[in-house]
Amino acid sequence: MMDEQLNLGRVSKDSSPVECLGQTFPSDDARRAHFLALLAEKLKDPAFRKQEGFPQGTDEAILAMSDPPYYTACPNPWLAEFVAHCGTPYDPAVKYSREPLAIDVSVGKTDAIYKAHSYHTKVPHLAIVPSILHYTQPGDVVLDGFSGSGMTGVAAQWCGTAPASYRFELEQAWKKEGRAAPKWGARRAVLNDLSPAATFIGANYNIPFNVDAFAKAGKQLLKEVEQDIGWMYETLHSDGKTKGRIEYTVWSEVFSCPECAGEVNFLDEALDEESKRVKDEFPCPHCNAGLTKKKLERLYVTKLDSVTGNTLQASKRVPSLISYRIGKTRYEKKPDVADLALLQKIDALPLPSVVPIVPFPFADMWEAPRMRDKGITHTHHMFLPRAAQAMGKLWEKALANTDARIRAFLIFMVEQAITGLSVLNRYQPIQQGRPGGSQVNRQLTGVYYVGAQHSECTPWYNLSGKFERLVKAFSEFKVELGNAALNTGTAARLPLPDGCIDYVFTDPPFGENIPYAELNFLVEAWHGVMTQAKLDAIVDRAKENRAAQKSVDDYRRLMADCFKEYFRVLKPGRWMTVVFSNTQAAVWNGLQTAMQEAGFVVANVSALDKQQGSFKAVTTAVAVKQDLVISAYKPNGGLEERFAERGATPESAWDFVQTHLKQLPVVKVRGGELEFVAERDPRILFDRMVAWFVRHSAPVPLSSQEFQDGLRARFPDRDGMVFLAEQVAEYDKKRAQTAQAPQMEMFVSDERSAIDWAADYLKARPSIYQDIHPEFIKQLGAGWKKHETRPELSALLEANFLRFDGAGEVPSQIHRYLSTNYHDLRGLEKNDPRLIAKAQDRWYVPDPNKAQDLEKKREKALLKEFEQYKTFTGRKIKESRLEVLRAGFRAAWAAKDYATILRVADKLPDATLQEDEKLLTLYDMALTRSEGGI
Repeated sequence: MMDEQLNLGRVSKDSSPVECLGQTFPSDDARRAHFLALLAEKLKDPAFRKQEGFPQGTDEAILAMSDPPYYTACPNPWLAEFVAHCGTPYDPAVKYSREPLAIDVSVGKTDAIYKAHSYHTKVPHLAIVPSILHYTQPGDVVLDGFSGSGMTGVAAQWCGTAPASYRFELEQAWKKEGRAAPKWGARRAVLNDLSPAATFIGANYNIPFNVDAFAKAGKQLLKEVEQDIGWMYETLHSDGKTKGRIEYTVWSEVFSCPECAGEVNFLDEALDEESKRVKDEFPCPHCNAGLTKKKLERLYVTKLDSVTGNTLQASKRVPSLISYRIGKTRYEKKPDVADLALLQKIDALPLPSVVPIVPFPFADMWEAPRMRDKGITHTHHMFLPRAAQAMGKLWEKALANTDARIRAFLIFMVEQAITGLSVLNRYQPIQQGRPGGSQVNRQLTGVYYVGAQHSECTPWYNLSGKFERLVKAFSEFKVELGNAALNTGTAARLPLPDGCIDYVFTDPPFGENIPYAELNFLVEAWHGVMTQAKLDAIVDRAKENRAAQKSVDDYRRLMADCFKEYFRVLKPGRWMTVVFSNTQAAVWNGLQTAMQEAGFVVANVSALDKQQGSFKAVTTAVAVKQDLVISAYKPNGGLEERFAERGATPESAWDFVQTHLKQLPVVKVRGGELEFVAERDPRILFDRMVAWFVRHSAPVPLSSQEFQDGLRARFPDRDGMVFLAEQVAEYDKKRAQTAQAPQMEMFVSDERSAIDWAADYLKARPSIYQDIHPEFIKQLGAGWKKHETRPELSALLEANFLRFDGAGEVPSQIHRYLSTNYHDLRGLEKNDPRLIAKAQDRWYVPDPNKAQDLEKKREKALLKEFEQYKTFTGRKIKESRLEVLRAGFRAAWAAKDYATILRVADKLPDATLQEDEKLLTLYDMALTRSEGGI
């Protein structure tokens, strides 16, 4: 019965009782009024407002956006209470076990709900649903600390409302993969974002409203706006009598001819009337000189801003084309005298009071030079006079609605016209090959770009289609009151208790790809609540205010704080999925380091191959050119307790490996073929073990060779991958059903990976130097790290492998290879002269005992070379050996000599440090220990 009442939360002015956080209210309006009053009191508390990440805005503006306790446009005081009310406490006795799951981040982008409101980056909810189903049970609490437009919340609720067709399709797909059927049912969602613009979108996606009431109110709003300002969008037809309804007016910048200084209307002269494309070259209308856009000089006009009282130098812009309709027929015309007089009349009107007059924070913006060049300094300059009147009227009418939820959703619709009615809306005469295509929302994404041609659309042309699509989409999408709670603030300080979250799905900022706070500024100005931009987790080198710039190192630190918070609130043994896309290895390594520093253990990194529609295992930075799906888990409490008892011992290392192997996928099957599970590679396992001990500020108890020897002694190996004894049977069964063994793709980018490549090569075919060299050279391609010294093959072989000099018996590895591949050498003893002759000078991988001696010798040589870096007196070490740096940093870390790590790091180019995960981890931890005085 209660579920039915909650579904009726969409009803306007619903008088049904509503249960909220254990309290019962006579209606949803009463619930809202009660918590708004409490929030108003909170906002008067200076300590509450001093919270990190608190947005900039008045009490009134924050209250107007909020719908507490489910959504606040500031840190949510009821978030912990929400989780306590609908979640379940962590119980170590409850068994929980999952393998990592890779998701297809490209699916569902045509879904009506996904397209209901745009945002800078969005993972479709249909791409998130499988992960939530895989990692959680109905009623579990899912967290997204960078929630953007709230798709994680939509996905959590979709798990309970998905149509039968979707359920059948997913269940069949999982059955083919040999997985158990998902447990359907809504999950609870905790959504956080630094941006009030983002959380407002997320709230309207995840809090129910009455769609029928919205349909009626939206239709009335558009009708009333037309009644009030429809006269601004009328034009006379060619007969001089019939009035047409304008759809859009094209404005063109005016330039000066470099030959005769005559004025050139770019649209009039450069646009080809037939093809509707800009000509590569066109004649000056005054002197006939050949012109291109690059040759033209922009003209400026000086005008007084009556609102601010400032004098502006703005690019000269004139109306050049009007597109209008009479009935169903569309026409185009040049503006006539009446049209120009109408525009002059509108220009004289006062600016509507709701239009924000906020100066752009140019010192903290990437786009400052481009905007100032166009005469834009304040938010109201983004709108031509008529568009400002229209946008003001739309906002005013939306605010006037007396139903709180309908009012919020009207604004949800209207705010989508802000960019489309602004000068950011470019004129694009060809749309899908049709002249005069749609001019709605033609702005460039990710920037404040004001083009030479601007389509000034009418509000009805811009919003009518959107309004109809919203009604249809939300009529088919159902959410329940109380299934989601939203917080506006930093993900580094979530108002949640420890260990209360069942699963984290997050799509964090991708380095310097998108300046979220800057791009949200215009919309947030209309709301009157702004992002605390200094906490925006991005790389930002372009700001004029150098103090506000953020490096890759700053980005990593911001992300590390956020992942530490994820780690704190996540239940032990539970999972986090991170969707990531960036083309810079430094940003990728920064993200990985941040996760490991927080305490997460990465169990799988998959890259979505967009051309093949499949995932590939990723172990190196070359994969950052693709969308990555990272699966990481928080180790369970038992591992931590045992580590606290044993300390940094070999037993602790093997305990970690044993626990880690349980979390890894046993098999990966794509297209009927087995894939290599990269995280089961012994080298990757060693890296994870090292990171685990470093994170705990403990010395690593095993050398690389000791670790490899221990793996072979303790765990079964298949196709180069390590398994637990109980996992081998499952792998062997799958392996028997496939034609060939999975292949690990090796990327050579530095000395360590070159050694790994040589080891794999020599294990398969012990060879002489002349045979190895041409294959080795092929590996030293474009992927080699810029500041890494390229090793000589002879030195690399000498330091890491053994060469048979012809004395004594042929080593077993070479003997096996020759006996298998040469018919005339089969059956020969190891001391046979013919075999010895063929084996002489072949390099091979040493057996474990000799390998340990070789590793110690190599480590000693590396540390000796590291002394040169320590005593280097120049400004920067332009080229270095990563293996030397790694060995030196490890030794300094073990000796708690953090100053040496920091001193040498200061001499390295940024890329050397930022693009190597191992160096970065040790440096970051050393910096933390040094700052903490440890």
